[in-house]
Amino acid sequence: MQVTVYRNDIIDGLQKSANIIPAKTGAAFLRTIWLQAADGNLRIMSTDSSLEFTGNYPAEVTAEGLAGVQGRSFFELVRKLPPGKIDLKLDPATQNLLISQGNRRYKLAVSEQSWFQEFAAFPENGTVYWSGDFLQELIDRIMFCVSDEDTMEAMACMYFKPVADDSKIEVCGLNGHQFSMASFINDDILAALPQDGALIQKKYVMELKKWLTTDEIELSLSQKRLFFRTGDKRETFSLPLSYHQFPDYKNFTAKVYAGGTSVLTANRRELIEALERIGIFNTDSNRCTFFLFDSPTQATLSSQAQESGAATETLEVSYKGDLTRIAFPTKDIIDILAHFHSETVDFALTGSEGPCGVTGPDDADYLVIVMPMKIHEETYYSEESI
Repeated sequence: MQVTVYRNDIIDGLQKSANIIPAKTGAAFLRTIWLQAADGNLRIMSTDSSLEFTGNYPAEVTAEGLAGVQGRSFFELVRKLPPGKIDLKLDPATQNLLISQGNRRYKLAVSEQSWFQEFAAFPENGTVYWSGDFLQELIDRIMFCVSDEDTMEAMACMYFKPVADDSKIEVCGLNGHQFSMASFINDDILAALPQDGALIQKKYVMELKKWLTTDEIELSLSQKRLFFRTGDKRETFSLPLSYHQFPDYKNFTAKVYAGGTSVLTANRRELIEALERIGIFNTDSNRCTFFLFDSPTQATLSSQAQESGAATETLEVSYKGDLTRIAFPTKDIIDILAHFHSETVDFALTGSEGPCGVTGPDDADYLVIVMPMKIHEETYYSEESI
């Protein structure tokens, strides 16, 4: 293999490739970035055995070939080189990759070619074009409600559920005490999704987010993998689908949408600022804020603990219902409100220990459900699972 590339043409692809390989631990073949020179391109490939990244970049190919190098070392070297041409040459006698730029000379040991396994090809049938920035926002609005624990199985996944009757897709995340759901309409994606939907583990979604840009992307599904490709077909990122069973979330969304709930409407920004101040007085044993509904136009927020003191604030709100008191984890409510854009938000309160749905008039087709804290007279609080 012998090839010449421009440093700035490959640096972004190298970084994306290096992002998914283990830094220091793991098998040596998983720490490898593969370089393949052919057809006027340098193909950069890496995998962690689940995720796969492939990028094709323009190059002057003198001799075609394949070489694997220690990924992190190669990326760090190229990252610290100045812009300009870089020459890469595989020396079969020493089994080193010779790297040169001007008067700079480097060599890296290459991996056994027998380690290389062909990467999954992008399925060309059923390709769907999608907006990268829309997918980024979708991930932001769902993933904060997804569990970080792989042992939680489906609760550690982002769920894409086709709803054929409404011609829409529901995207959901659940961690036991919080649930988020965003809906959108895209006939092509609806047709591409399997009937039972698609589950993607959180750790893979977060790596996908690193790869995404605001540009248009292509999406395609195989039986076992989900593929994304840049609009110019230069880069491909694929990840495995999970086969866990996502809980039937209609059981608790129905409670929120049913009649007879108490409804609180508040200014989103004012509520966040009040909760941030009250949160100063939370402790490890008392991390909630009480909401006391004094009248149809006021709500009193409070928190107290012997070791931290007490805080009380009264907000102008609109309230209709019979519920007089409820408690929520302060940080959770702040985090939820930060994912809305509406000036005001509505809380549908099903009871002091029942699920609470949060919506906003300018956040169409977006719902977050949070469970309140169970209130004991001795002021001990514990979270209830949805």
